[in-house]
Amino acid sequence: MSSLLIRNVKHLVTCDGEDRVLDGVNIYCEDGLIIDISTETHKADEVIDANDMICFPGFINTHHHLYQVFTRNLPQVQHKELFDWLLILYEIWKKLDYKTVYLSSKSGLAELMKNGCTTTSDHHYVFPQNSGDLIGAQIAAADDLGMRTNFTRGSMDLSKKDGGLPPDSVVQTIEEILRDSAELVEKYHDSSFKSMHRIALAPCSPFSVTSDLLRESAVLARELGVRLHTHLAETKDEEDFTLDKYGMRPLEYMQSLGWVGRDVWYAHGIHFNTDELKVLADTGTGVSHCPTSNMNLSSGVARIPEMIELDVPVGLGVDGAASNNGTNLLEEIRVGYLLHRLNSPDNDVTGYQMLKLATIGGARVLGREKEIGSIEVGKCADILLMNVSRLDLVGTYYDAQNILSTVGLKGYFDYTIINGKVTVREGKVVNLDEEKLISDANHQIVKLLKD
Repeated sequence: MSSLLIRNVKHLVTCDGEDRVLDGVNIYCEDGLIIDISTETHKADEVIDANDMICFPGFINTHHHLYQVFTRNLPQVQHKELFDWLLILYEIWKKLDYKTVYLSSKSGLAELMKNGCTTTSDHHYVFPQNSGDLIGAQIAAADDLGMRTNFTRGSMDLSKKDGGLPPDSVVQTIEEILRDSAELVEKYHDSSFKSMHRIALAPCSPFSVTSDLLRESAVLARELGVRLHTHLAETKDEEDFTLDKYGMRPLEYMQSLGWVGRDVWYAHGIHFNTDELKVLADTGTGVSHCPTSNMNLSSGVARIPEMIELDVPVGLGVDGAASNNGTNLLEEIRVGYLLHRLNSPDNDVTGYQMLKLATIGGARVLGREKEIGSIEVGKCADILLMNVSRLDLVGTYYDAQNILSTVGLKGYFDYTIINGKVTVREGKVVNLDEEKLISDANHQIVKLLKD
């Protein structure tokens, strides 16, 4: 049995159902679970003194593309909107292989972890021929670092010659996709309490997959007991595409194929109308809000204040990394807060609400709110600690619930704890040679970008 005691926490922001902030408490954990939150003391294998620290639940990233870490900040795709941006990048991504996906995933996961992410989803949908077990490459990287994951088996079967965007070499037949999806779920999906790996099925988007693939993926996912994920309502171009091809708006089209319900979450959700927001609320269909990516690609602003009011399940996602140029969910909290202050000043999202989107909101979107997303007895010990005795936080820590949105954190968390294990200590990833990873990653990037 392993144990951890976090002693004398200055401010504990629980993000629980009562929105409690507790001062001067101890958090005692055994075998990855929170056992006690009180002023009682316990003997433990490791003790962290949190006298000068604010404690938060670990962040939950509900949408990402880790392979894109290696195509950030490329000049040829700056100032592009989504469709043109994709057409350029697919010509690079069609060269992905196991080593590239392993190193890009490890780099992105380490960056996420240092910035407070303890659980991440990832939407991997580019599978070049003979590229190997790319989902396995991601899971190997996550296991090296100790990250909790909800990875997805993405897919595309509509290539450029069929009216889609991707090149022929990265699309697959429906039969190949469904067979591999079932095999990956069998191999990697763990539905048990506090599991470290889960798999969902995730056809890429309405403009890169066929109706048959969407319909059959939904049937298979429900047979296997896993969740469904895709991009939706991200751009007006997508809306024009489904109206022209199917005579339906994107959500109506997806609903006709069985793609609404508590086991479904969409990335972006910018261009839903009022009636569609009510459909999401009534069916419990989730949305991953990706503010930085949406601004960078000029896609628009999601109607998050209304979604919160209607009780639509909403989490935060970093997206990209190529559409964001970062892999930092901490940054999304502050960016999202400021975006909605600007866009909806009369009905904005509070700083604490943005924090809750990154924590318990993300857990709800992934169907894991009983395990993660808040600091409560019986939940997984996924915990962040931030020392407030630092120059950039002087005079700021009197409102612990809002500080990450209103002030932000200009560095890494002092501690990231996942499943009761310290994975980041004093801002450094435990058991990772960062210099070697940086060198290996940059070497692989040169190979990937070579003509």
